[in-house]
Amino acid sequence: MTRGRALVTSPLLLGSAVAAQGEAGHTGPPEFLLPLTLLLLVSALAAYLSYRIRLIPIIGFLLAGVLVGPGALGLIRDPALINSASEIGVMLLLFTIGVEFSLERLVRIARLIFLGGGLQTGLTVAAVSAALLAFGVGWQSAVFTGCLVALSSTAIVMRLLAERGETGARTGQVALGILIFQDLAVVLMVLLIPMLAGQGGGPGGVALALAKAAGIIGFVLVAARRLVPPVMEVVARTCSTEIFLLTVVALCFGTASLTAMAGVSLALGAFLAGLLVSESRYGMQALGEILPLQVLFSAAFFLSVGLQLNPAFLLTHLPEVLGAVLLIAVLKAAVTTLSVRLLGEPLDVTLPVALLTAQVGEFSFVLAATGTALGLSFAGLGPQGTQVFIAATVLLMVVTPALGALATPLLGQRPPRPSVQAGESAGSDHGSALPVADRVVFAGYGAHARLAARALSRVGVPYSVITRSPDGASELSGRGAPVLIADYTRAGLLRDLGIASARVLVVADDDAEMTARAVSVARTVAPDLPIITRAETPDDLSHLKALGARHVLTPRKEVATGILDLLTPPDVSRAQVTQHLSEHAPVSLTPAQQAQCPHALSAAGPIVPEADVCLECLALGDTWVHLRTCMTCGHVGCCDSSKNRHATQHAHAQAHPVIRSAEPGETWAYCYEHGWTR
Repeated sequence: MTRGRALVTSPLLLGSAVAAQGEAGHTGPPEFLLPLTLLLLVSALAAYLSYRIRLIPIIGFLLAGVLVGPGALGLIRDPALINSASEIGVMLLLFTIGVEFSLERLVRIARLIFLGGGLQTGLTVAAVSAALLAFGVGWQSAVFTGCLVALSSTAIVMRLLAERGETGARTGQVALGILIFQDLAVVLMVLLIPMLAGQGGGPGGVALALAKAAGIIGFVLVAARRLVPPVMEVVARTCSTEIFLLTVVALCFGTASLTAMAGVSLALGAFLAGLLVSESRYGMQALGEILPLQVLFSAAFFLSVGLQLNPAFLLTHLPEVLGAVLLIAVLKAAVTTLSVRLLGEPLDVTLPVALLTAQVGEFSFVLAATGTALGLSFAGLGPQGTQVFIAATVLLMVVTPALGALATPLLGQRPPRPSVQAGESAGSDHGSALPVADRVVFAGYGAHARLAARALSRVGVPYSVITRSPDGASELSGRGAPVLIADYTRAGLLRDLGIASARVLVVADDDAEMTARAVSVARTVAPDLPIITRAETPDDLSHLKALGARHVLTPRKEVATGILDLLTPPDVSRAQVTQHLSEHAPVSLTPAQQAQCPHALSAAGPIVPEADVCLECLALGDTWVHLRTCMTCGHVGCCDSSKNRHATQHAHAQAHPVIRSAEPGETWAYCYEHGWTR
């Protein structure tokens, strides 16, 4: 099975092994294939059954792991391969958490994180340690156990809050602050555990480890601001999903590998990599690309947790396990209640948060594995303590939805408070600030969307844009228009944005395949959302209609005009729509410019620019650097620093020698014949 593990964790080794098997004449399936297939089948079945019985998939994965493990059906007897996959799952899970955090988000709810989370985590470690010391447990194992118990499951709690629509409520914000601090505390705990086991070198070792952690975090902060954003810009401008995904995964795995070589955990490195990406403007796009991988490997992680539970041990040691479950739940609920009340929160916020976090989190398993390998154990009970901890943790995770649901009857059906304090924005689970409610949302920002969006702004119709184009996003940001760089074919993104609350979705991608995919995904996420799109051929038109597009525009009808016909208020006439598409402020040459040459005098203006974009570049799918206006006919083309130099091409082809800068704030003009600039 060691060989199978290596195959999963290294594609190069996989290729070598396959070649070696071929040379040896072996024709059977690779050794890793059967357990990997079982992993995928069990994960899919667990997710489906969880959906049918309205259970969150994470709980389904845990139970499935128990069922197929060596202590029950025995379908997976050697969990080495799944453990390897689960390590990747932990990395990707922490990476996505890092992307969702962002340094800005940490600052925004800093009080909830560092005061609320600090109180809850610190008091839990102290209470558990004090209780165990009173019963004669060594201080090393006591503190180790306190660290294990202090952590709660970010994945489970945030999923439950999202399903209940409380992520942006006060309950969700307080819970999020506590969970963020717990996840950050993992960094210190990872460094602390070797010291508890006598491998930290005393105070000097502590100082060295803290200095190393500070150095790593300092490097991340510098890289987040200086190195990663330019790299992400270069990659994103390729508009290649493959290159972007490979870069994001390489950044995640590369940072994790560097931290591991520095003696810090893979999980911490992955979290720091997520923070790196979050500081670029491509965080949401990276999250959308990585989520499918994160879901797959997180399933492996929670399955591996379930595999560790021995049902026979649970039955024979049921009193000890149930006692541990009760003590952990009561202690954590009490400590969290005290911590949140000290923040000044009311009971209808405090109680739901306390019950939701009254369990042990997924990262405790990572700490437990590290501590066990170094000779530490849960409550100082040795190998039996490890089994008690695993059984109690799995049971607590399974009953978390029921614990969370207890808050409502205990509060007498009082609903959670939806308000948030100033400076602590609710936002979505991913921290996106893109407004979509009652707005026209453009998916894609090509030529038709660009013209229609400009015209909508002139008639007072609010809109937002989701685009994969860095140039389009920069243009919109410069005008103050709401824009998000992301892949609008991702169901999770559209769901988190609340796309169902939009007035209409305009799918304006120039690629027919992407258009069809975006329409299909949007219709799945929001069955009643009106969708407008375009088709090049009759077959495309029929296909998009079948996928659920309400209005499909064709080349026979000008697309930008058609969009405006459907979206503008009834009192805006067709003539006004056409005017909004073409109307731009007229420009003229100054008297000093007119005096430069006869060409300038005859092209003095005023002249109305035909557009505020290079339409020829748009037709080619290209971008530009600067724009120039022809002072003879109003043609707008790109400058000589741009790829296509359309302004110069037009001037030579049409014998229109005088141009004027079309950039905001610039009024200089130039004559190609006489070579002056003024």
